[in-house]
Parts: sequence; structure tokens; C-alpha cells
Amino acid sequence: MYRVPNIDFVTKHDICIGCGVCQNACPQNAITIDVRNGMFLPAVDNVRCNNTRGCHRCYDVCPGLGINLVDCAKQLYAGGDVFEDKFIGRYIQCHTGHSTNEEMRYHAASGGMLSQILIWLLETGKIDGAVVTRFDTSAPLKVKTFIATTKDDIIASRSSKYAPVTYSQVIREVKKATGSRYVFVGVPCQIEGVRKMMAKDQRLREKIAGLFAIYCSGTRTFYFTEYILKSRNIDIGNVDFLSYRDNGCLGGMVVKGKGIDYYEDYQSYSNPLRTIFYPRRCLLCADHFGELADICFGDIHIKPYSDDKIGINSLVVRSRYWNDMLNEACSAGVITLDTLDENTLLASQKMAKVKKTRNITFCMLNKKLGQPVPEYGTLYEAKLTCKDIINYFRMSVERYVGRHKLLWCVIPRIKSKVKIK
Repeated sequence: MYRVPNIDFVTKHDICIGCGVCQNACPQNAITIDVRNGMFLPAVDNVRCNNTRGCHRCYDVCPGLGINLVDCAKQLYAGGDVFEDKFIGRYIQCHTGHSTNEEMRYHAASGGMLSQILIWLLETGKIDGAVVTRFDTSAPLKVKTFIATTKDDIIASRSSKYAPVTYSQVIREVKKATGSRYVFVGVPCQIEGVRKMMAKDQRLREKIAGLFAIYCSGTRTFYFTEYILKSRNIDIGNVDFLSYRDNGCLGGMVVKGKGIDYYEDYQSYSNPLRTIFYPRRCLLCADHFGELADICFGDIHIKPYSDDKIGINSLVVRSRYWNDMLNEACSAGVITLDTLDENTLLASQKMAKVKKTRNITFCMLNKKLGQPVPEYGTLYEAKLTCKDIINYFRMSVERYVGRHKLLWCVIPRIKSKVKIK
């Protein structure tokens, strides 16, 4: 008889995203999350593990294994006013907007909408807290996910984090917290994991008021940050502050510390490295916008919006309740809000189509090679071509270089030459 495996299956086959949802799901506390190979990864104490007695809760909630995005979205977001697009998913409305606080706009990524909305929700008592991520000051290359309950907490967590993020322990903290309305912020795969956990855990369902996603073209391992700093001769041990995107619109990396005051445009340091520091699972992802989140936030770096150098966000809203909340915040004067048509949104987010086509073909290729891959319930009309095969093996070579520090000396030769827009 086939026995459902535990989370070791996911790490063994390199489809783990490091989200830590499995640790929170384990009733035996048999899973710990630590940093290995530049990522957050689970480790199972097989003495404590109950998998041989039919548990496999960690496996059941793992987003690395995929989720049926279409069916789940239909259950979550239904009604005659819901639109559906194969690249965006189901939605009520798309918007552009930004914080009306100019400092927030300038220092938070692309307009500061997410941070401003969270602050407004907290200050008006509409939520008790938000699960967000800030840099861990005791370890500059790592990040810490926590429950923000104040404006200062949100400000400390603002802007993008191009590094692994884990919900390790924080889901349990939310379940134990005295409040009853919490928002989770994460990239699409993390939101998928929380959705799978909510399906298994009534207590968690009762605590979560909303899920907010950040558009994601692919995350990076901790080696990404380490390589950038070392290649710029920045002493990691002296870093006191690091922001990947500060100082307006797309912005750039700001690094401060003892004898350090460094800035470099985001496109300059990030784009040439392509997929060198991608986790393998990112190449198999079909969800760019966050199709199971109530609101999704991201860039809109396309004219005329890109002419604004301080920052403008685009948003996809899937929930009627949260669309009403956005309009209320706009009426209160804390954000601006304008209607955005889906074609303009898709033109600004080309990775949405890439994920539904190229990445699905990568899944098809790996299945033919006998490798486990995430399952999404549909192939999104993708077709496996010779070009896809060549691209996958090129990216696999790049990723091999990124995972082995002794090979980093060849990165200047294999990185792309990207024209800065």
C-alpha cells in the first residue's frame, strides 16, 4: 500500500520553497526550519514524526507540491461581478495607486500602497496585526517574519525582500494571539501554503482576515545577497542596514554600516544575474500575481506610469470586502486609487505569461525525466519545445554555479548584459 510521505520528500526532490508552513502544521513538533544551501529548509526528527502512523499533515499543506489554482479560486471568489483571466486569475477590479505620504512612497517599493494600507488598517482597528517581514538585525543576510501591531513595525518591514522568507513559528503565534483579525503578507507560493493550512485548521481560518500577495517573478537564495556584497567589496560583518529597493520607484540597493554608504540601481545589480540564484522551485511556478490572495500588490513599470520616479503601484483585488476597504482608505485620503485595465497590467507584468507557459513546460519536461513537480490541475495550453528544453538546461547550469561558491568566479562571464530602462 502506498504511504503518503512526509516533508522530506519535498526537500529531497528540491521543490521546497522554505515557507515553514509544514513546521506549523506538525502536531508532534518534529520539524525545524534552518538555513542550508542559502535557503530556509525543513528538517524532520524522525523519532518524533508520526508519518508512519498516517499523519502526513506536513505533506498535505506543502505549497511546493502545488495547488489547483483554478478550482481554489472559483471556491474563494465567485459571483457575477468576478472577471477571469488565465494569466491574472479571478478578480473584482484592477487599480493603480500610491500612498499619499510622500516619504512612504519614496522609501517603500513602487508607491508604498501595501505599507500604507497596513498602517491604516491597524490604526483604524480593522485588523489586530499583520504578518510581515523585516531584516533580522542580528544577521544581516537573513530576514525575520513577525506579527506587526504598530506603524513603526510596518515601517521597519517596508519594501521588497529579495531573500528567502519563512513563516516558521509565526502561524502558531497568530493562533495563540489574543486578537481575532490578522493579515498575512507573502509571495504567491507562501499564500498558497497558508490557504492549504487554513483548509486543515479551523482555528487559523478564524484568525485570518485577509491574505495579501506581492507579485513575484522568482525569489533568490541568501547567496544572492552574499555575492552582491562580496563582489562590491562590502564587508558583510559591518552591514547595519540593507534595503534592496529604496529611494523611489524601482529604486536601488542601499547598504549602510561601519564605513559603508553604498547605493546601486535595482536593475543594475539584479537583472544581470538572471536565474543564477533562483531556487529550483521558482522555475516551476505558475502563479505570478498571487491568485489565491485577496489583494495583490506590485509594480507597473510601463509608460505613462514609469515616468513617475517616486512610485506607483498596481493592484489586483479579488475580494469584494477588501475592494471596499481600499475605497474607504482612498476616501480617508491615505491612498490614491484609479482603475486599471487588465491589458495594461499584463503588459507591465510579462512574467505572468512566462509562468503559465515556459514554467509549465519546465514542469512537463521534469515529469518526462521522472522528477516530481508541483501540480496545478491544468497545463495552461503550454507546449514543450526545443527552445524550452535548451532554456531549462541553461538555467540549471546557471543555478549550479550559484549554489557553489567556488564557481562564483565565472559569474562575470555568464551573467547577462541588460539594458537599464
